[in-house]
Formats: sequence, C-alpha cells, structure tokens
Amino acid sequence: MTTTDPSVVASTAGSTTPFVKSVVELDRVVIRLAGDSGDGMQLTGNRFTSETASFGNDLSTLPNFPAEIRAPTGTLPGVSSFQLHFADHDIMTPGDAPDVLVAMNPAALKANLSDLPGGGLLIVDADEFTPRNLAKVGYATNPLEDGSLDGWQLVSVPLTTLTLEALADSGLGKKEAERSKNMFTLGLLSWMYHRPTEGTVRFLERQFRRKPQIAAANIAAFRAGYNYGDTTEAFAVSYEIKPAPMAPGRYRNISGNQALALGIVAAGQRSGLPVFLGAYPITPASDILHELSRHKSFGVRTFQAEDEIAGIASAIGASFGGALGVTTTSGPGISLKSEALGLAVMTELPLVVVDVQRGGPSTGLPTKTEQSDLLQAMFGRNGEAPVPVIAPRSPADCFDAAIEAARIALTYRTPVMLLSDGYLANGAEPWQIPDVEELPDLSVEFATEPNGTAADGTPEFLPYLRDPETLARPWAIPGTSGMQHRIGGLEKADKTGNISYDPANHDLMTRLRQAKVDGIAASIPPTDVEDPDGDARVAVIGWGSTYGPIGAACRRIRRSGRSVAQIHLRHLNPFPADLGEVLRRYDRVICPEMNLGQLSMLLRAKYLVDVESHTQVRGLPFRAAELAAVVQDVIDSTTGGTQ
Repeated sequence: MTTTDPSVVASTAGSTTPFVKSVVELDRVVIRLAGDSGDGMQLTGNRFTSETASFGNDLSTLPNFPAEIRAPTGTLPGVSSFQLHFADHDIMTPGDAPDVLVAMNPAALKANLSDLPGGGLLIVDADEFTPRNLAKVGYATNPLEDGSLDGWQLVSVPLTTLTLEALADSGLGKKEAERSKNMFTLGLLSWMYHRPTEGTVRFLERQFRRKPQIAAANIAAFRAGYNYGDTTEAFAVSYEIKPAPMAPGRYRNISGNQALALGIVAAGQRSGLPVFLGAYPITPASDILHELSRHKSFGVRTFQAEDEIAGIASAIGASFGGALGVTTTSGPGISLKSEALGLAVMTELPLVVVDVQRGGPSTGLPTKTEQSDLLQAMFGRNGEAPVPVIAPRSPADCFDAAIEAARIALTYRTPVMLLSDGYLANGAEPWQIPDVEELPDLSVEFATEPNGTAADGTPEFLPYLRDPETLARPWAIPGTSGMQHRIGGLEKADKTGNISYDPANHDLMTRLRQAKVDGIAASIPPTDVEDPDGDARVAVIGWGSTYGPIGAACRRIRRSGRSVAQIHLRHLNPFPADLGEVLRRYDRVICPEMNLGQLSMLLRAKYLVDVESHTQVRGLPFRAAELAAVVQDVIDSTTGGTQ
C-alpha cells in the first residue's frame, strides 16, 4: 500500500481552516454493506459492483439474504448483507473477511462485527442507534458510546439526518425520503473509492422513469453522499484501486443465474432449436426464469408452471416435440421432479435440469448456499436411471456449463443435471463476452426417413436403433410422416420401442442406458489439474463453487514455499477418464465440500483412493485462510515440513 501526494484540499461548512485529503493506493479491498432487508443493501451493492466492473477492476461478490421473508424491522433475522471484493489483480473469492463494514443499524452491527478484523474501518448510521433499536438486539448500552468499538476505526455518520437534509426540498414525505439513505451511502463509498458516478445516475433515471420525483430524490441523495465524503473531516483519506490487467475483449458484470440463462439462450442459437423452459419459481433459481422470459426474440418460450412436476413434464413434452427442453429448480424441487426425471431417462429425450442448490433438508436454508444435492443428482430416482451430472465453478462459468449440459443432452439424447448453487447464482464477476461463432456447434439432425426393415420387407422406423458411437437413439418429431413411435414410462423393446416385459430385454436396455452415460467420458477433456511446480505430494480436489476458495488457498500455500496441486471437476458423472490415474499420483488427496462428504464417498467407492473429507454446512462458502491452514497441516505432516 502506498500513499500518493495530497490531491484534494477542502474545508467543512463554517470552517476557515483548510485541511488536506490524501489518496491511498490499494491493491485490493473487501467491503461489506449490512442493514435491514428494507434498507436496499442488495441494490446498493449491485450498483457499486456495476461501477467497479466498468472501472476495470477484477471483482467477486457475495450477497447474503435473510431467510425470513418479512422479518421484523431491526432484528437479527432480518439482516441483509452484500460483500464485494475488488482488486487490481486476478482474484478468486469475495474475500474471507471485510476490510470495511457499513452497518445501517444495531442489528447489522451485531450480526457482522465479529467478521471485521481489528483495526478495520467501521461506518455506522448513528441515527439508527436509538434505545428501541438497541433493545431489539440485546444491546444494554450504546456501542457507539461505551468504548466497545475502540478496536476498530469507527466513523459514526448520521446518514438518515444527512439524507433528509439533502432532500428537504424534494417534496417527499419523511418516510419516502429516508428510503434514499442507501443512495447517500453509495455516493459516500463512490467518493471513498473513486468509483464512476455517471452509470448510477443513468440507472436511477431509467429505474424510476415513471416516477421522476423519486428518481430526482435518489440522484440528489447519491450526489449529497459523494459531496459529503469530499468535504467532511470525518474522512481524511480516499482510496484508489487501479484496473486489473485483463485479456482484450468486451466484458460485463454478470451473476451466475444471468450467465446460466444466457448460456441456455446461446445453446438454443447454436443448436438451431427453440428453447422451452418449464419452471416453478423457487429460491435461488427463480432469476433464471425471469432472465429467460426476456429473450423471446431468440426463440425462448417460458412457462411458469403451477408446480414442480408440471414444470419438468412440460419440458419433457417440449423435447418430445423437437425443442431444447429445460427445467430449473432447487433441491426440494428436484425431489418432486424425480419421477418425471426417470421418465426422461426411459424415453431418452434431451433435457437440461438445473438445480441451484441451497441448504436442506426440506425448506432448510432457502437463501443460503450448499452442495448437498450431489448424491440426489446421481441416484435420486427409482431403478437404474443414470444421468450425466456437471457443475460450474464460478458465476461466469455458468454460461459455459449450460452450453456443455445442452451439448451432452442433445448429443446423447439424455436428461442432464446441472448443479449450480446459491453462492454462484447470486454472486457476480466480470465475464468476457464470447464470439457466438466460436461457441460449440450443437446442431442436431432429426430422423425423417425409416432406418429399418419390417418382417414383411417394408421400410420402418426403429426409434431405439442406436448410434454406434454415442448409443443415442434417433430423435423424430411427432407428425413426421412415417416416424410414428411409442413413448412412455414402460420399458421399451430394443430397437422397436414396443412395450416389453421380457427379462433379457430389460437387462439389455438397462445396460445400454448406463453404457451411453459412461461413454460420455470419451467426449470430455482430461482432468483439470493445476500443479505449477509439478512436484506436489498433496492434492486438493473440489467441484462446483469450491473452486474459488480452494484456488485462493492453494495460492497462499504456494507463496509460503510449499507445493500443492488443485484438481477441479466439472463432470461428476461420468468422471473424466483419467481421473483415477491422476488421483493415484499423490500421497494425500483432500476434498473440501459444502456437504458431509458426498464427492469423497463417490471417489473412494470408484477409485479406492483414501480421499480425506473437509466439510462444512454453514450456508456460507469456505474461507480461503481456513482451507489453507488445513491443507498446510496435511502437507507438513506428509513431507515432514521439508518443503
């Protein structure tokens, strides 16, 4: 960290003594905004993130929503937060802990203070620390006055009062004006970190174009916050984080759900098929439905079904009719969809099933993240019903994972499970917009001519006559002349597709469906291994959203002079063909998961490798420092501390 020459000279109102403000250059910072669920923390965080992305910093976010829909105002269950990590270099996580905490009320302070390291910057809305609000969360005395916050850099700002003063001539009532204090806060932070302001002004004008008075009030509050930072003696320093070096190209800030939705749109374009989404709204997957509903011009049709079963059944019907069928949900919805998913396995139709995982079981932690649906995706159906399973590793990677899920579904005529999670779905990062022509060609050929000969010598269509390479059956659109065939949940006879109860046929078809899924391994890349030194004896393996925390932990370990390998899996069924060989290269293999060891169980069973689990189910992503400590202990015990 370096301090530049003083760059701003200002004076407070009524003061004749000028004071000098300095600009401090940082390489990274983690900011957490916390307040009541009605304080607009998510909107504030998203706007700050958008301006940070446009500035050119690398970034990663962690929105944290309250599980209660309408928790009482000012209580701990109602606290909402938004954490943003941005830097002048490549980063992989939203940060283990904030450097700056903005607490809009006592509940936000109490819920988040333990995460702010000593000496961190603490900005609070002093107006909200009333006896009533303090009592709601169990504060016997006011922490702003009793010395309990002396270990932090406390800046107590009357945000509510300042907002009301800025909007005194707006014509709004007190309650309406108070709602703009999040924009005052955003303006203050924009000054502190030299964020662009034009984009936020345009956003507010667009967002409230039908309510010009509200738009003007929010813009006035935003500018007042910026000017307050510029003139008050409470903030003598502002901070500058330079843009991060990035490969040439066009970038946008994107969340995992947005990226996944756009990946589905792109898959439709590259396959030449209409896209049909049948979905029932459920946290945290609903945004995919919302986003896809905006893209009718790209041949996307969305159906908000009456329940989860109708959602997947309609998508199967769309696939039968020649569309790319998609259904989205979370863990509880997968439970309800399981019987229909078995139908898709039996009919061997392409289908993409998106599971944005959350804490369970039952309703569980609906707004928190988890990786606990892997075994459900693998085995959560009656009978032998194998399904390919893939998982994205970051918000931006959700785009590529959606295209890969569609590729497998269309090529092999099978439902595919795509396992995202709440951390990826709601988190955001820069995404390089790809050239559409460089995306995979997903075009398919429908069956239009007979492919067999009946006993009487006439041509006939055999709906289960398989492609010798992929074992996929032909896909015939209903209504195509001569392509009539049976479909349904009863076992099909080999080649003809007639209903069959023959034991030998059932054995054959069961093995063929399994062989088809196993054969997908031939079309997926080798195992992704990062081992810069090439001499690591310990490997850390993960899947899905653990990629960032594991990667950040491995970077820390390598900076300490130790070697460690990182293995990350996108394809979970089937595994990459070389995975067993890769795992056996290492003396120790550690598998961090946000469950109780589901991938570890699968790897042990398949490869007889003693994979060591490190698990948590707290509804939050791993912290890189925690993982680094665990892995470092394993490395030291393996090498005797000689690395």
